[in-house]
Amino acid sequence: MSSITLHPIGHVRGGRTEVADDGWDAVEAEIVLDPAQLGPDAALGLDAFSHVVVLFVFDRLDPTTLERGARHPRGRQDWPRMGILGQRGSPRPNRIGVTTCRLLGVAGLTLRVRGLDAVDGSPVLDVKPHMTGFDPRGAIREPDWAREIMQGYW
Repeated sequence: MSSITLHPIGHVRGGRTEVADDGWDAVEAEIVLDPAQLGPDAALGLDAFSHVVVLFVFDRLDPTTLERGARHPRGRQDWPRMGILGQRGSPRPNRIGVTTCRLLGVAGLTLRVRGLDAVDGSPVLDVKPHMTGFDPRGAIREPDWAREIMQGYW
C-alpha cells in the first residue's frame, strides 16, 4: 500500500470545542493559516467569494473507531445500514471532512467563517473558494434519511 503525507495549512481557532452532530450554522470560527506553509498573499482575492470549501481532519476521532464497512448513520436503527462511503459520517478511514461555509472576512492569513463543522484546533488541509460552476449538474438524487439527518445540522 502506498501512502501520502499531508501537512496542515492552518488550524481552526474558536467556535466549538466539543464535537456535536447538529446546530453548526451559527458557529463562527477562524481559520488561521500557517505562514510556514503559505505566503502572505495566499488568500489574496478570496474575499471576493461569499463561501469557501474547507477540507479538514477529524483529528479527535479514536483511530480504533474508524468505519471501513457499513453502519447505521448516527447509530439510528430506523435509518438503513449504509457503507461509510454512502454517508458523510466522521469516522471515515482517512478522517477527512469537507464543508462549504460562509466566508465572513479575510485579514492576511486569517479567515473568519460561519458554519464550519470543525472544532477548535482541527487541522485544515485546504481552502478553496466555492464557485457555482463546480456545483452538481443535473437533478440531485438522495434518499429520505439523508434529508432527515440534515434537518437540525445547520
